[in-house]
Amino acid sequence: MTVPAFKEYVPAIDCTCAGCAAQRRTAAAGLPTRYGGHPAAHGARRAMVLVTAAGVVLSAGLAEASGAAADPAPVTDPGQAVDAAAAPDPAAVTGVAADDVEAGPVEPGPDSPQGGPGPLQGAGASGPPASQAGAPALRKTTRADIINRAKTWVAAQVPYSMEKYWSDGYRQDCSGYVSMAWNLPGNEWTGSLATYGTRIAREDLQPGDILLFHNPADPGKGSHVTIFGGWTDYTHTHYTAYEQTKPHTRKQTTPMAYWTNSGSYVAYRYKGLTSGSGGSGSTTTPFPGTAKFGAGKKNDSVTRLGKMLADRGGKRFYKVGPGPAWGSADRKATQAFQKAQGWTGREADGLPGPDTWRLLANGTGHDIPAAGGTTGRDGATSVPAFPGRGYFRPGQSNSHVDKLGKQLVKKGYGKYYLSGPSSRWTEADRRNVEAFQKAQGWRGTEADGYPGPETWRRLFA
Repeated sequence: MTVPAFKEYVPAIDCTCAGCAAQRRTAAAGLPTRYGGHPAAHGARRAMVLVTAAGVVLSAGLAEASGAAADPAPVTDPGQAVDAAAAPDPAAVTGVAADDVEAGPVEPGPDSPQGGPGPLQGAGASGPPASQAGAPALRKTTRADIINRAKTWVAAQVPYSMEKYWSDGYRQDCSGYVSMAWNLPGNEWTGSLATYGTRIAREDLQPGDILLFHNPADPGKGSHVTIFGGWTDYTHTHYTAYEQTKPHTRKQTTPMAYWTNSGSYVAYRYKGLTSGSGGSGSTTTPFPGTAKFGAGKKNDSVTRLGKMLADRGGKRFYKVGPGPAWGSADRKATQAFQKAQGWTGREADGLPGPDTWRLLANGTGHDIPAAGGTTGRDGATSVPAFPGRGYFRPGQSNSHVDKLGKQLVKKGYGKYYLSGPSSRWTEADRRNVEAFQKAQGWRGTEADGYPGPETWRRLFA
């Protein structure tokens, strides 16, 4: 009787047999745990082949034992493997056309890997993700609800991880973050999120949509997804991005579509989006037009505007109301909201336009700040005047430097201060200003650490 011996079988790269081909195909779709694959998939990572001590050689190679499992794709149940033949082709589920993927190697960029598909952790896990269960299940939601869920992780500063799960059951990586914001039944990955969305043009992006880049050649290199939070200005070159990346969830101004691989990001809209209201008003109510607002106007649109402004910090402007008759309170509250976005001049004239209405209706943009500070003649909190670049240079010591430092600390950009800000300009001031500038999406001379009028306006807005 021969003694059985166990050997590890690794499929040859050039072998054309069905078993090796299936293993190579599923290995491309599945990722190791350190790149976001589900840990359950790795218990059966390699097949064990039973051969006799005498050895059996078929076609000058080892024969795979009958019943040996192929390298599985990530699975929902630790005890349940996915048939290799049924494993999804990563390129087939991205929704990215071949000409959307940049040619050549993926350029290096910020840490933004993606995770593999998996269920929600703990009680309430609701079945396999879309990539393993055919047609995705759609939970109805609104744009405001998507943004509000995204904000919860920003507020909690959820640490980035491809292996850990937050208290709500979603994985703490970029695709888990979108799965949470879209209220998906499981944790998806960049290769399957597109099945829950409808591809749209970038110019049609609205808050709650996503920008997705899936690199089918190497999913762990460059693949990333962000949540679109709204345009930051009329040029549509930058937008507010909600994203999960190292070291934690963040909301910041980002160039369209991202720092790297920008041309390969594709815009998607959640298929389960509804027109119902959530958070600060319905996201699908169209702008009624400028003719509805102004002196002497009285209609339901004025009432709706006032209620949205009151919800965003403008309640103090209304002694009575809001109501259908346009008044000075409506104009002051509208102007305060516009200035909170950093708008000036005609963009902050107190009369709502399409952009003002969109931010209010979607629950996005900056809220009206609390009363206090420098107050303009219209009752809206305004940014203190920029004193000039000459006050912020080596050797300078003045009250403007001290005011700048305290505002940096207030905004969360004071980590380079060892003993707190002071009236004397130091390298710590410059580095903190530089960090704030980079957070706005600026680079090069725009992020040199020396404040200019725009840095000052955004810092004090």
